[in-house]
Amino acid sequence: MIRLLIFGPTGSMGKLISKLALEDEEINIVAACDVIKIGEELAYITGINDPNNIKISDVKNLQEIISQTKPDVAIDFTVASAAEKNCVICAENGIRCVIGTTALSQDFFDKLGSLIEKNHSPAVFSPNMATGVNVLFKVASLLTSYLAEWDIEVIETHHHRKVDAPSGTALKIGQNISEALGSDFEKIAKFGRQRGPNKRNVGAKEEIGIHSIRGGDIVGDHIILYAGPGERIELKHQAHSRECFASGSIKAIKFVADAKEDKIYSMSEVLCL
Repeated sequence: MIRLLIFGPTGSMGKLISKLALEDEEINIVAACDVIKIGEELAYITGINDPNNIKISDVKNLQEIISQTKPDVAIDFTVASAAEKNCVICAENGIRCVIGTTALSQDFFDKLGSLIEKNHSPAVFSPNMATGVNVLFKVASLLTSYLAEWDIEVIETHHHRKVDAPSGTALKIGQNISEALGSDFEKIAKFGRQRGPNKRNVGAKEEIGIHSIRGGDIVGDHIILYAGPGERIELKHQAHSRECFASGSIKAIKFVADAKEDKIYSMSEVLCL
């Protein structure tokens, strides 16, 4: 039985993950931490019976909570500033992490990597836990290798509450495409277009456009447009609900609980892609 600590159980993703974890016979939620609804029962928030009667704990007391509950794995779908603190404390205590929070800094990943090696506590990180999106990552890399001379644009659409733009998924797509091209994403990425004259570098080796749209309650759409002379190809993934992210997260929890190498794994590795 995997002893699980959940960060942000009152959020959209945290609530779904908590629900699926409570229904899973291989997972035992031992703690749930947040900055709101402290003291409320997880069963009340999720609508699912909780045999442990877990109540939301104040994340400010994280070290004490870890000492009392001794989780094996922690999962974080919060915000970058919180996740970078939460996951460092977990790694310092030898707890394995699943991280779906985006906009994390390279300094954080460097520090987390060192703690993983020191404390033998591997982690899984992915900007998107959905199976279909991770297949999209792989297909895009393959397709790019055949269409290196074409123009490639990435368009992502999310609900108007999403804080970061572009999405972590769009950035990952751009990075994968750049890697397939043998290019430096930081140098060729073009974020959006503006009114008036724009210097346009033709061909994906010179420029990859990344565009963000925010509106309504759209869960998440990603389009990769390959445009060549007289023709084009579009790859598209649409998330109909957050269930696809949550179910992928459960797979990641089970994977990292048995992971042997002290490193940060990707969802491609979790899904054997």
